[in-house]
Amino acid sequence: MKLPARVDLRADTAWVIFQVLEQGKSSREALAMAQARHNKQDAAWLQEMAMGVFRHLPQLQIWLRELLEQPLKGSKKILEHVILLGFYQQAYSRVSDHAAVAATVNAAEVLGGKSLKGLINAILRNFQRQQLAAQASDNPIIQSGLPKWLYKRLANAYPQEIESIVSGMNQPAPIWLRVNQQQCTQHHYCNALTDAGISFALSEQHPDAVILLDRTPITTLPGFAEGWFSVQDGAAQLAAPLLDAQPGERILDCCAAPGGKSAHILERSTALAELIALDSEASRLERMTENLNRLQLHANIVCADAAEVESWWDGKPFDRILLDAPCSATGVIRRHPDIRWLRKSADIEVLEALQYKILTNLWRTLKTGGTLLYATCSVLPVENKAQISRFLQEHSDAQLLPIHSGESIEQPGRQILPGEQQMDGFYYARLLKS
Repeated sequence: MKLPARVDLRADTAWVIFQVLEQGKSSREALAMAQARHNKQDAAWLQEMAMGVFRHLPQLQIWLRELLEQPLKGSKKILEHVILLGFYQQAYSRVSDHAAVAATVNAAEVLGGKSLKGLINAILRNFQRQQLAAQASDNPIIQSGLPKWLYKRLANAYPQEIESIVSGMNQPAPIWLRVNQQQCTQHHYCNALTDAGISFALSEQHPDAVILLDRTPITTLPGFAEGWFSVQDGAAQLAAPLLDAQPGERILDCCAAPGGKSAHILERSTALAELIALDSEASRLERMTENLNRLQLHANIVCADAAEVESWWDGKPFDRILLDAPCSATGVIRRHPDIRWLRKSADIEVLEALQYKILTNLWRTLKTGGTLLYATCSVLPVENKAQISRFLQEHSDAQLLPIHSGESIEQPGRQILPGEQQMDGFYYARLLKS
């Protein structure tokens, strides 16, 4: 996973795109490596261009197939991603056509394509000459920027909402903050933002939230080091209120890292008997420890496989459990556009089985009269209402504790769609052990 020896902004951007699309790497990991070589302005440009390619990939690939007679192979494969970047700049960005062509062709040489610079230059100039940017496909799947399997699943599940879902997935996500009520009130923090000249909005449904209207580096915001706030989308901010942990209770936050929901639970109730934050990834739990320390909060952090209850449970039942289940993350595609290409159709069945296994095994750790809140950042019904409906039918001691009116065993829980009230796509269902 080595970066090009020579530092070049467009070469590094194409490298990130290649790592995600061809090597299956997370954009977060690849971007961190590439951006570290550039100043803040160039690092921001790199991210904007890479994410733009992920959002428009189907259309970009159509243009590539039209203009590139034979696919490039082996060590030259990365040069196709240079071409995709060149197309994106000309069709969707503010970069001038001249700069898009000249600088992108130069990037090809940095990536070992000196002998193909003439070919790449001709392709990018043909794109410009033929005005292909004005000839985008009218196929709704291509326009969506989603893989075919995902678009079809969404269209089948939400035939009336598919256009708004696609629109929500392709809109850049706003930055939501959650004010740490143990350190600062929302009113005080709003005053601090105003004094700093930072624009923001509030949400009637989120008493702890502030939505930033300007892109501002998080660590430079007022009160970051003092733990006045966390970054957390509005949909995720609903978890702690729905769980509604009470003083003296023993709480489990399962699949907890990097700890945003655990922190919110602790901020809302300082008199818990115990909060165990469980996750199987040690590196993510390290981030969680850092986040809790900054917020001046404490949880008992356990690194273990949630499905293997015997390996970590001490036999004492929990009053409430938050299960933020491993999922397809299709609800947060607007925030992480690479998910649409990293996730495969075959993954969904595997995730379904894992979700149900964890849910079933955790159920016996919940006390009678206790509450389990099931959550995912998915918009696929098979991971959400279908799981809960099946669980209710197969467990006679489970009752639906409605979040809103109109819920039933067949239609349990609340599904939030991408962009709804500016939130990510998310699902919640609440179960009572009777």
